[in-house]
Amino acid sequence: MSRFYLFLFGALCLLTAHPAYAGLFNDDEARKKIVLLETRLAVSEESLSKLEAAHKQQTNALKQQTIALLDLQTSIEALNTELRKLRGQNEEFVHSFQDTEKRQKDLYVDLDGRLRRFEAVDVATADKASGKKSKNDDPITENRALEAAFSFYRAERYQNAVSAFQDFLNNYPQSAHIANIRYWMGNAYFVLKDYKSSLANYQILVSKFETHPKIAEALLSIADCQELLKDKEAAKLTLKQVIAKFPNSEAANKAKKHLSTLK
Repeated sequence: MSRFYLFLFGALCLLTAHPAYAGLFNDDEARKKIVLLETRLAVSEESLSKLEAAHKQQTNALKQQTIALLDLQTSIEALNTELRKLRGQNEEFVHSFQDTEKRQKDLYVDLDGRLRRFEAVDVATADKASGKKSKNDDPITENRALEAAFSFYRAERYQNAVSAFQDFLNNYPQSAHIANIRYWMGNAYFVLKDYKSSLANYQILVSKFETHPKIAEALLSIADCQELLKDKEAAKLTLKQVIAKFPNSEAANKAKKHLSTLK
């Protein structure tokens, strides 16, 4: 209302300063004029208050929008950061998976090479180192059983081969082919990813037939099984055993390469 009083004061001063105009208005007219001016001033002040309130409301809304936009931008940056981390982790996982896949492929390629070399040996004479002779009265039946079991192996029907080999061991426990059977069973179980059974058969071969020609290969396979069974320390010891027992052999070279990959 201070504006009104200033305005009123100015009007009174004007009327007082110029007596010539005073005669033109009586008291009623002056009051009407004052009331009219007061009304207009009140309306103006009300409008101004509304404008100020609207401006304040718009300013608050703008502030809230700005805060919301900043929060949204922060959230987007956080999501981008998390996405970059996930991409990095995914790249590491892919790289690790590729390394593991390559390692598995190398293991199977190596195993296949061992099998092919071993198949070239005559199954009837391959176990000379055992020094044992079959006590079975029917060697023809024994050889047929051996050939039937090995045919599953050659056909890559490894589960059938394992069952047939086990039947052979049960039926011909004194056979001259026991060492070879243990080696083939170890290989078959390895392909079937039954690493515990594979390891057990290789270990029987190594412990009972120390002079068998496939001992070095069996030790390499033992190290493979131990590594796949998460026993790296045992795998290291086995590989060192290969290097010590067969220092100038191909198996020793393989053992050295394998040993260098174990950390």
